[in-house]
Amino acid sequence: MSIDVIIEAPEWEGEGLEALAARAEAATLRHLGLDPAAYETALLGCDDSRIAALNGDFRDKPAPTNVLSWPAEERAPDTPGARPEPPEPGELGDIALAWETCAREAAAAGRPVADHVTHLIVHGMLHLMGFDHETGPDAAVMEDLEVEILASLGLPDPY
Repeated sequence: MSIDVIIEAPEWEGEGLEALAARAEAATLRHLGLDPAAYETALLGCDDSRIAALNGDFRDKPAPTNVLSWPAEERAPDTPGARPEPPEPGELGDIALAWETCAREAAAAGRPVADHVTHLIVHGMLHLMGFDHETGPDAAVMEDLEVEILASLGLPDPY
């Protein structure tokens, strides 16, 4: 597995973002029966200002959010609650995380930042592979996967 981690916000420097990403991404791919060595992603560790600009540019929502993802190709199934087809080996896409929002959410939930960030990376990886949470059936599938993957890493149910 190849992960290109780009750190723009200095607060990410002390969080071990590269190790968290490698662990979360490998666990996600293995859980879905995929070989982590066959896939590539990029992860941006930025701040709220940068993610708000990205959110505005790509989703027309110019406000901070915790995580954004850009799949390399559209993989979402047509049927709500259906699982997407597994991706072919290669580039999955890009994920961005906003430091201030992640830290604030972790504190509000009483969780370590690393645990919350791990959850968000798993969440972003599932988006890259075509999972979504726009409908009830889709959300149920995606959230169940997140809980299972986090449990495989020894982390509690975030919901």
